[in-house]
Amino acid sequence: MNGFFDGFFDIPSDLQHSYQGLIGLHLREALLPVLAGLLLALPLAQLCVRFRWLYPPVLGATTILYAVPSLAFFVVLIDYTGQTELTVMIPLAVYSLVVLVPAIVDGVRSVPQETLAAATAMGFGPVRRYVQVQLPIAVPAIIAGLRVATVSSISLVSVGTLIGNQGALGNLLADAQKYDRPELAVNSVITTAVLAILCDALLVLLRVVLTPWMPNGTRRRPKPSTRQKLPAPQDVTR
Repeated sequence: MNGFFDGFFDIPSDLQHSYQGLIGLHLREALLPVLAGLLLALPLAQLCVRFRWLYPPVLGATTILYAVPSLAFFVVLIDYTGQTELTVMIPLAVYSLVVLVPAIVDGVRSVPQETLAAATAMGFGPVRRYVQVQLPIAVPAIIAGLRVATVSSISLVSVGTLIGNQGALGNLLADAQKYDRPELAVNSVITTAVLAILCDALLVLLRVVLTPWMPNGTRRRPKPSTRQKLPAPQDVTR
């Protein structure tokens, strides 16, 4: 058992990274695609909100792309991007769209028409209204989509180990089998899960900071009135 834990953080030299280096690489390969997906989903969602007929085909296209196995993406991309991080991150960015586009569209559509009418009456154009009115109100829905996309991306990075040690912490799974060191597999699984939990918690905190008007479940219930109750009326004998 002591030997098991002694080798837990003993990273093989063929990975060319320390334990901390693998964590940094994993976060970079997971979070940059989500950020890219968000930047792409924001204008795409606005088009779907403005032109309602566009939403079904966009949603269908993102769903079809999400159904494409990552290995198939790698085969197509590897001739152009090689065995690099970019080959891993492009599919992850595409996969995030299937979550982010519906989340943003639903959040923006939930904005009351009275609010939009008031913004229009104040002279807000479509772009300004979208950025300054609709998006802030849609923050809870957007953060919810980001939470799903981020956790999914963190878990899928490990697939990159199939194209030449581009899977960050997932590379430990391959080396666990290669060197018959199961502690490396345990390390990979536990560290990836912890990263996903921490990133999800940070997004929840971000939602709380950006939406102070929303209840967070910690409000104290109002205390019952301490006013003395009047006695019930009784019959009076004259």
